[in-house]
Amino acid sequence: MSERAGDTPGYELPLLLFAGFRSLIDQLHAELARQGHPDARPAHGFAMQAIGIDGATAATVGRRLGVSKQAAGKTVDRLEALGYAERTADPTDARRKLIRLTPHGLDALARSARIFDDLRARWAAALGGDRLRALESDLRAVTPPDAFGLDAEGWLGGP
Repeated sequence: MSERAGDTPGYELPLLLFAGFRSLIDQLHAELARQGHPDARPAHGFAMQAIGIDGATAATVGRRLGVSKQAAGKTVDRLEALGYAERTADPTDARRKLIRLTPHGLDALARSARIFDDLRARWAAALGGDRLRALESDLRAVTPPDAFGLDAEGWLGGP
């Protein structure tokens, strides 16, 4: 129970934050579908970010996502099937395979960035630019500096 009259219960804060996140992600994927990426899912976006523009091994993707190499491999299999990624020989070590984004995958990431900019602009129009910048600043003040990692320990799988 809150101590001050008019305060909302504490459990509402994470629900509101999650609802805002979910709203942005749902709108992103609806627009991505309209722009030629109907099969892209949130997990694919996290995985493509983990692969990055320079490519990565399955072990690195797993580490970045906080999942096992095997789980990362299954996600990469799906990205390959959808045409977003491909496995190639690692030029630095012939024993390893490097996962790289295809032009289709790079296009999805580039479109996602533009769509997120548009969604942020909509929030700024609804809330006001100053209020949105203050919200962003306030969230930075109460989140750890490494909060922008792709995985919050075990959220996407693993221990």
